[in-house]
Amino acid sequence: MCPHIHVDMANCALGFRLALRLSTVLWSIKSILVLLLFSRTQATRLYSSEDPLTILTSHTLKETLHNSSSAWLVQFYSSWCGHCIQYSPTWKALAGDVKDWEQAIRIGVLDCAHEKNFDICREFGIHFYPTFRYFKALSSTFDVGKTYRGPDRELQTVRQLMVNFLQNHTREDWPVGCPPLEPTRSENILSLLGQKSELYTAIIIEDEDSYVGREVILDLMVYEGLRVTRALSSDRAFLENLGVKALPSVYLLHPNGSHSLVDVQKRLRFFFSSYLKLLPAVHRKQAKSAHDLVHAGPGVAEVWKEFDKSKVYMADLESGLHYLLRVELASHQTLEGEELKTFKDFVTVVAKLFPGRPSVVKLLETLLEWLVSLPLERIPYNAILDLVNNKMRISGLFLSDRLQWVGCQGSLPELRGYPCSLWTLFHTLTVQAAQRPDALANTVPDLAAPLLERA
Repeated sequence: MCPHIHVDMANCALGFRLALRLSTVLWSIKSILVLLLFSRTQATRLYSSEDPLTILTSHTLKETLHNSSSAWLVQFYSSWCGHCIQYSPTWKALAGDVKDWEQAIRIGVLDCAHEKNFDICREFGIHFYPTFRYFKALSSTFDVGKTYRGPDRELQTVRQLMVNFLQNHTREDWPVGCPPLEPTRSENILSLLGQKSELYTAIIIEDEDSYVGREVILDLMVYEGLRVTRALSSDRAFLENLGVKALPSVYLLHPNGSHSLVDVQKRLRFFFSSYLKLLPAVHRKQAKSAHDLVHAGPGVAEVWKEFDKSKVYMADLESGLHYLLRVELASHQTLEGEELKTFKDFVTVVAKLFPGRPSVVKLLETLLEWLVSLPLERIPYNAILDLVNNKMRISGLFLSDRLQWVGCQGSLPELRGYPCSLWTLFHTLTVQAAQRPDALANTVPDLAAPLLERA
């Protein structure tokens, strides 16, 4: 039986089959599939001011990137995105790993799921989450950045791509605090042997395709008392002169004029950097008095609103519709093919079954009528957005653009919310389909007709 629904058994069976078919339509929507996978657990905000990265917002993004003294690697993410949640530990680890590179290139994040960031993410053309963008230093004109599209997002791969990106700078836009990364000629190094200096000079000798030297240079850029450079192994006479037999190696010139190979446990970046940081008179440079990091505040608890768990709140349903229509769909510049068909089916279902306020129902009905009347194979998203925002100024048609969670509120802003509202909307429409088995008749043949024939 259908509990709490007072209909006869035939209508109950029909309603049940409609509900099952309705679930197929709803679950075919890509955004719902992606977003509901991850809603199982999320204990804290993905990123906070305690993480070794910069949290950007719509108010700070352009200002931060404009004429920045350093390059930037920014992750545009959605706090509702399962891939983003799964990747956040790697991104935090990367940021911590290259924390000392900040004068050359910095790590940032911007949450496109935050209501205040909707417009800036749309302006930067963010259609997928997460999206990784590189921004060059000293850029005086608006730039949406260069997107990294590679499938490999492991920490080491992204770190090496950061090195490549730095080396793509020209002399004119080279990051102000970034040391030279190009190899030094062997004759210039040999000329330094035996000479006294106020600093240590460490030479990383490596193959041409090695990243160790450049990474060690960047690791040590915030330390004083030491200069780090690199040389390539192509000059065999140079290697013999220094007694280098294994690569990569570090050759160290001491301030007193002596010089020798460095003996480390393993020929890896970590061991080379650690050894050099522990040299006498080598220490971290004094931090600047005014740090220019741009952070949003850490996650704070929302003021809790008391609610009845046995009720469904219209604020949750309308907030979910607002986010789906104005934010999730914005990741598509156009809708066509199966995506357009799925969207039309979804709008048909909610227009016929959404138990909302008249102004919202009228908007959904108008959207459905508009979609059905358009014999187009592709529809620009901006056209859909104009209708959702009622740019035509049709009387009595309105969907709030405010996110307000009641039954879907979480103890932190990033908890529950949108995924919860989708689940609630899904169950609400399913119940409505069971209570009103004729609602979809003569509207979506693919959906209702087969069920009616079998009833």
